[in-house]
Amino acid sequence: MSKKVNTEMKNIIEAALMIANQPVTIDRLIALFPEGARPAREEIRHALDVLMDDYKGRGIELKKIDKSYRLQSKTEYSDWLSRLTEEKPPRYSRAALETLAIIAYRQPVTRGDIEDIRGVTVSTDIIRNLIDREWIRQVGSRDVPGKPSLYGTTKVFLEYFNLSGLSELPSLSELRDLEEIGRELNLSLNLEQAKDKKEVNNQEQDETPVEMVTPEQELAEDEIDQPIEAKVGQLNQ
Repeated sequence: MSKKVNTEMKNIIEAALMIANQPVTIDRLIALFPEGARPAREEIRHALDVLMDDYKGRGIELKKIDKSYRLQSKTEYSDWLSRLTEEKPPRYSRAALETLAIIAYRQPVTRGDIEDIRGVTVSTDIIRNLIDREWIRQVGSRDVPGKPSLYGTTKVFLEYFNLSGLSELPSLSELRDLEEIGRELNLSLNLEQAKDKKEVNNQEQDETPVEMVTPEQELAEDEIDQPIEAKVGQLNQ
């Protein structure tokens, strides 16, 4: 026999998750209730499990992100929901996505580690932009001369890419190229060739500036066209 859940408590939790502008931890949910009447962690967790079941087969879901929870629309309906806004999805350079992928799969890594895998210098702008977006952070330094910074992903990275944890990252063995990584992480990539860049810029003069555009987008065509598996494949080594 399944354990019954306090309906009022479940409704309070559901309402809190509905209005929260970020994932909510169990501790924060417990704090919603007055002292002396606060439910146990297991009661909160059970109520969350019941809510997850309640949303099965519907357009929204209760998603666990790391140690927090949030209500969200299901990803399979993103094409329909995108019509509610005229905002264009952000685009990212190949160099930025490669750098982020290496950090995600091999963390903690140094800038030198990333350059060894990519085979080219990593722009300072790329690292700074990823830090500014709070997708990566410095998690320490390597105990070698110069003490280079070690980088890892953040909770914001998990939230943005709708991951419960790093274990949900797309399997490397299943990734064939950079475009597939983008589709897995729901990213739109800026993959214009250097020879077409002038034409593209002319077409987009009146549009919202592209995010994460870096000098590395000026790489030669053979660098831009290099298959991602040649680089990301090294992550398993």
